[in-house]
Amino acid sequence: MRILIISPTQSGIGGIAQHVEGFANFLKNNNNDVDIISSENTFTIPIKGLKNPSFMLSSFFKSKFQDDYDIVHAQNPISALAMKNIKAKKVLSLQGDFSQQISLLHGNTMGKISSKLEKNALLWADAITVPSKEMYDVFTKKGHKVFHVPNAINFSILPNGEERRYEKQIIFAGRLSEEKGILDLLQIIPRLSENIHLIIAGSGPEEQKVKDIEKKYDNVHFLGYIPKNQLIKLIRGSDLLIQPSIMEGGISSTFLESMYCKTPIIATSVGGNKEIILHMENAYVVKPNSPNDIIQAIDFLFANPEKSQMLSENAFKIVSNYDWEHIGQKYTDIYQSLLS
Repeated sequence: MRILIISPTQSGIGGIAQHVEGFANFLKNNNNDVDIISSENTFTIPIKGLKNPSFMLSSFFKSKFQDDYDIVHAQNPISALAMKNIKAKKVLSLQGDFSQQISLLHGNTMGKISSKLEKNALLWADAITVPSKEMYDVFTKKGHKVFHVPNAINFSILPNGEERRYEKQIIFAGRLSEEKGILDLLQIIPRLSENIHLIIAGSGPEEQKVKDIEKKYDNVHFLGYIPKNQLIKLIRGSDLLIQPSIMEGGISSTFLESMYCKTPIIATSVGGNKEIILHMENAYVVKPNSPNDIIQAIDFLFANPEKSQMLSENAFKIVSNYDWEHIGQKYTDIYQSLLS
């Protein structure tokens, strides 16, 4: 098959970028011809609030020169205008509540505009995929043709080895944005024991706040964006991974990677995460927007290492179900059903 993927991003630490990178590799490894339109090869304005709108317009014009595809697969409604341009079977993947995320980050006016874009995008698609059962129920009730396809990662390419920089080491890895809970994480730092070192890896709109607090505390270490190979080793070398997201679409890629690395997880049960985590069985679950819960979880797991190990062992037992070799086939089955 000839497949065109349209995505706001295709490389980096963010969930959509990791999804597109893993998915494209799966398709290519299975003898498909894959092209990608993304912000990495299309003009965008690198300013908060303008990057996605500028990508939507530039990808729309770029798509006018694309043809001869069997499938065009748009990631999120921001890519749907370009998808609409192309004569091919159209698949739209939603990675979360698009308009709600935009409202949180950019205000209600932009949220209303995003909601209209999402409604149109759903009508333009021949098939819609969502990463959680909760989203599947919502969009099915609205009358759309929806497929539930969880997020995945390619475990075979994850590096071995670990990197432990401190005797007690915890890590946050992801987009430094409000919906990922980074502001809640920063609130725990004054209460964090001085001998517990917090590593923050990632980039995003709240980056300056992270840099500012790093200057005040010797046990906070901001690394910015780091390559995947180094990040995995840091996760594997850490005592805990913290993911205090306010909202998620599907299961976080970093979440799956941490499960595979046998690093115990403190996380909120939101979006697709709630389909895979159980409190005190394979993760320590905290409420969203609850810094107090996060600090209590850290203290508990350091005080109870046997419980921490049990959580990581249980998580490792189930994570193999989310490998790209298993999940990727679900997408190709959807493609084949549309083409037939």
